[in-house]
Amino acid sequence: MTDITIYHNPACGTSRNTLALIRNSGTEPKVILYLDTPPSRDELKKLIADMGISVRALLRKNTEPYEQLGLAEDRFSDDELLDAMLAHPVLINRPVVVTPLGTKLCRPSEAVLDILPDPQQGAFTKEDGEVVTDEHGHRVSH
Repeated sequence: MTDITIYHNPACGTSRNTLALIRNSGTEPKVILYLDTPPSRDELKKLIADMGISVRALLRKNTEPYEQLGLAEDRFSDDELLDAMLAHPVLINRPVVVTPLGTKLCRPSEAVLDILPDPQQGAFTKEDGEVVTDEHGHRVSH
């Protein structure tokens, strides 16, 4: 069994599709409901470093506290942005997936295929009807 972790929000379609793609590879991941159990500051910093992205790149913009806190302004340091994400976990974009092959913000959900060690076990169609893999588990190009 491959060791995979997903920072998941079940209310998010992209997150649900990503979780389903992981399961379609034959693996049951560790599911962290990050809104209920947010990562620590050190865990969040490690996730960001492992993804090779900026702190701001993990910031979710289309959510209430983003506007209220004025986070669109460039005046915030990385530490201040981390403080905001830790105080308001809804500001952490999702889903973040950790596998032996890497750590990635999986938007769109099929981005998870790039870091899954095991192939898809069969066809997969996203909730919106978009076909991602065929019956042989091969990625369908769009």
